[in-house]
Amino acid sequence: MALQESFEIQGNRLFRYRGILPIFLLVAGTVVYAYIELNPALSFLKVTLYEKYYETGCLIISLLGFSVRAYTVGYTPAKTSGRNTKEGQIADRINTVGIYSMVRHPLYLGNFLMWLGIALLIGSFWFVIVFCLLFWLYYERIMFAEEQFLRKKFGQPYIDWANKTPAFIPNFKKFVKPDLPFSWKKMLKQEKNGFTALFIVFAFFEILGKIIEKENEYNYLFLIGAIVSIITYIILKYMKKKTNLLNEDGR
Repeated sequence: MALQESFEIQGNRLFRYRGILPIFLLVAGTVVYAYIELNPALSFLKVTLYEKYYETGCLIISLLGFSVRAYTVGYTPAKTSGRNTKEGQIADRINTVGIYSMVRHPLYLGNFLMWLGIALLIGSFWFVIVFCLLFWLYYERIMFAEEQFLRKKFGQPYIDWANKTPAFIPNFKKFVKPDLPFSWKKMLKQEKNGFTALFIVFAFFEILGKIIEKENEYNYLFLIGAIVSIITYIILKYMKKKTNLLNEDGR
């Protein structure tokens, strides 16, 4: 089988099981984090006086990634350059404006930044390097498969857009204003899971670290954020299932 077809098959398969990578990283990160907590000299973080500021900086990086996802989803119409697990890939037209005028895969860029903040929180230089390599190897195949689908469906218009738009690192000079206004309803409905999971993970590592260190001086930003995000998730989940308040035509 030619590499082109092989990469496409691998990408479609990896997309279906894309939830495994975060679980693997979380389990591996927990083991490394606990080991570093027991051996703080191995960390570039634990032996400094700026640990809390560093941890907050990690959260900011992850929130930046969430913001990229939220911005992308909020401006994206339904069934454009997207896919879902039941029906495969879906795209009635190509997204070429807004954030898609600067980068071809903004959602994966957002994912990378969200998980980069968590990887940095572990406090191990080598864990960050391994994370970056795994993320790239995994999502490169997924991005390839998606681009193959769009190339086959839209032909030259897609090729023209792809030739002038970076795959992963945004070119801010190419920004084109979105056609539609920002949809808070769509953003809240689709991104509530990621927002809640982000704060839960940070709170988990904060609590785990303090238990190992036998300390009780918590970074309450993480704990309060986790509580607020869980409450928000429950409210939005109820609104999505029991009401039409988050529904919006064409979004």
